[in-house]
Amino acid sequence: MGAIGKICFPTAVTGLVLYSRAMISMLFLGYLGELQLAGGSLSIGFTNITGYSVLSGLAMGMEPICGQAFGARRRHLLSLTLHRTILLLLVASLPISFLWLNIRRILLWLNQDDSISTVAATFATAAIPDLLFLSFLHPLRIYLRSQNLTLPVAACSAASVAVHIPLNYFLVIRLRMGVAGVAFAMAWTNLNTVICLLFFVLFVPGPHRAVWVRPGPDAFRGWAGLLRLSLPSCASVCLEWWWYELMILLCGLLSRPQAAVASMGILIQTTSLVYVFPSSLSLAVSTRVGNELGAGRPRNARIAASVAISSAFVLGIAAMAFTSAVRNRWGKMFTRDREILELTAAALPIAGLCELGNCPQTTGCGVLRGSARPTTGANINFGSFYLVGTPVAVLMGFVVGFGFIGLWVGLLAAQATCAVWMGWVLVRMDWVAEVAKAGELTELPTPSVQKTQEKNKGDGDDEMMENIEGSGGAKREAALLISDMDPLIIPQAGNRQLLQV
Repeated sequence: MGAIGKICFPTAVTGLVLYSRAMISMLFLGYLGELQLAGGSLSIGFTNITGYSVLSGLAMGMEPICGQAFGARRRHLLSLTLHRTILLLLVASLPISFLWLNIRRILLWLNQDDSISTVAATFATAAIPDLLFLSFLHPLRIYLRSQNLTLPVAACSAASVAVHIPLNYFLVIRLRMGVAGVAFAMAWTNLNTVICLLFFVLFVPGPHRAVWVRPGPDAFRGWAGLLRLSLPSCASVCLEWWWYELMILLCGLLSRPQAAVASMGILIQTTSLVYVFPSSLSLAVSTRVGNELGAGRPRNARIAASVAISSAFVLGIAAMAFTSAVRNRWGKMFTRDREILELTAAALPIAGLCELGNCPQTTGCGVLRGSARPTTGANINFGSFYLVGTPVAVLMGFVVGFGFIGLWVGLLAAQATCAVWMGWVLVRMDWVAEVAKAGELTELPTPSVQKTQEKNKGDGDDEMMENIEGSGGAKREAALLISDMDPLIIPQAGNRQLLQV
């Protein structure tokens, strides 16, 4: 639990910091006026669906490679994967940028209001540089987290967000850039975080320096393995993200659409806040499972997964208790409209019940990512949200007549299905076989990387293992030696890559 907590707590701090940044941006949009808030909100929804979710999902494909490579001490494979992922995200940003440049035409084609669409287009166009910065930021975070270096990420994020309010004030109020200023401030904050992380990676002394290699021609080759993980990881993230946007569209078809859409917005903000904690646990267990599988320790990987899932159930109970306790007060932080407050109060307990399924399934997705099985997670999300959740939401919301509450019953059905399905998959996992697959995944694919590793063999290994194990890492370093490897894998150690530690 200590090793998971070492990753989880700083990651949760990072998540809360990023959540506060989003809230600050919304406050400045609200300061500009109702039209700017509506247009900015519409643009944020559009950019989330078409861009931010895609980049975030694609970057997650590097998690199992980096986590398992670090555990297996294939140090330079981490840097190679970082370089490839940055290139992949930069390539993906090109069509996304083109789409954002044409957002006004798309929104008008979808029968959106002309003035709101114009404001949304201004925001999206100004946000295009953010795609460039996120193409570096997402991979850098994963690269460091795979080495159990989460405190630098949290510190850099906090330092950058600390100047987010002054940036917004300068761009929005002093320079009078309006919604474009809010978008520029978001991108500028991400740029500051990228600069901080790059400075840490390249210049701050530490065990991570032994992992770093300069970009080379190998970054342009061997993308097949990365794509096999990045594409299903992207699908898994986007399928769940897009479902919430679908629920907002369905709210617009209800008998009281304005109140329903407003209440859904409040509830999504609430669930986004709660989601920080299971998401952090998911990222932590993904790293730990990847490290242990790469190190050839299936028993430890299984224990890490079990501890994380158990902790997720506790988080789910806490989230349910929180939403039930604040059901009559939470909505008042956002509005005084009585109709919106009634809908929010009625749906919050159901949202809490959803977290009983969401926390374990989110953590389970982390286990699957760490074991390089994102396709399974994508299939679970698609089946749960679109083959179960959507029909139940439509049935309960429109056919049965439960309205807004019926849509949340659909989400409850989706989360329950997802949790049960995920549990069934995890119980049936063959951890010994996962170790064998980890050996194949972390096999160094290119001659130049092998050459570099031979040249630097042994450099920084002791420091690296301190990161893998946490405190007392030097005493546990021998766990990577063949004599101390988990006896469960010895009968199947015919795969040489398992022994090339």
